[in-house]
Amino acid sequence: MSESDGPKQVDNPDYHNVDHTAVQTCGWTRNALNGEGKCYKNIFYGIESHRCIQMTPVVKCNERCVFCWRDHRGHAYELDEVEWDDPEAVVDASIELQRKLLSGFGGSHKVPRERFESAMEPRHVAISLDGEPTLYPYLPELIEEFHARDMTTFLVSNGTNPGVLGECDPTQLYVSVDAAERATFDRVVRPVDGSAWTDLIDTMDVLYDKNCRTVLRTTLMREENMANPDWYAAFYERADPDFIELKAYMHVGHSRDRLGRETMPEHDQVIAFAEAVQSHLPDHDVLKDVPPSRVALLAKEEDTWAPTLEKDSTFWADDPHAA
Repeated sequence: MSESDGPKQVDNPDYHNVDHTAVQTCGWTRNALNGEGKCYKNIFYGIESHRCIQMTPVVKCNERCVFCWRDHRGHAYELDEVEWDDPEAVVDASIELQRKLLSGFGGSHKVPRERFESAMEPRHVAISLDGEPTLYPYLPELIEEFHARDMTTFLVSNGTNPGVLGECDPTQLYVSVDAAERATFDRVVRPVDGSAWTDLIDTMDVLYDKNCRTVLRTTLMREENMANPDWYAAFYERADPDFIELKAYMHVGHSRDRLGRETMPEHDQVIAFAEAVQSHLPDHDVLKDVPPSRVALLAKEEDTWAPTLEKDSTFWADDPHAA
């Protein structure tokens, strides 16, 4: 395993990589280090943003979502040409890259020394940077390896590989649901594989039987997929998720070449749509929101933090860097 300037499967200059493992510093990680706020995932679920790695084991995707901020050309390489690192090597690379990316904060007068030192010992990983992680052939084992290092995991997937997701047991499993029916799905998600829609439906059945915490996430776009809230509710209900995230599309990155700025809904429009969906989901009677992120959360219970990440949990008990 070696670090390079950009093997063809990781050609985004903003990513730091070792072979096919890529890491990028999240803006909320920087904000948290500088004392300028935390990600909405801290508010909703308890993640400490400055101790979170944003990574992916594969920069390839089998969908071409119109709202994606990535350059789709970077997703086009062939998987059969990749020499896959084993899960232990991917975890090592993720931690190594995170420490290298954050090393400069150690000299900042805005970052307290204790906070910097805790950031150097990450306790959480968001497998969500880019691509579709279920395309990495050892994903279940990768999650197990992160857990063996006393790290929690949030896995984000587009739901096209239900069999793989059935074998994965992350701390929390996200699946994107960006349309409630086939025509809209084909238009906004633009899958590479013809089976993507039926695979997503099968994934809802997989989620229904999962023991880990589950989230369905919908990126909302004005004039694109913000219609028929009752259809969304029916689709969500099939998976019976713990949480439903409804988040505004953000007009950033390469998505600006595909969508106009007017596609980005205001926060009050996100809330209105969330309330319309919620009216058809009586079990999800809790609504939380974070206006700066234009995101709403529907939940079954008021306490939405992951039990592992509660401040008085055993996860932090013996940790000298606990926030």
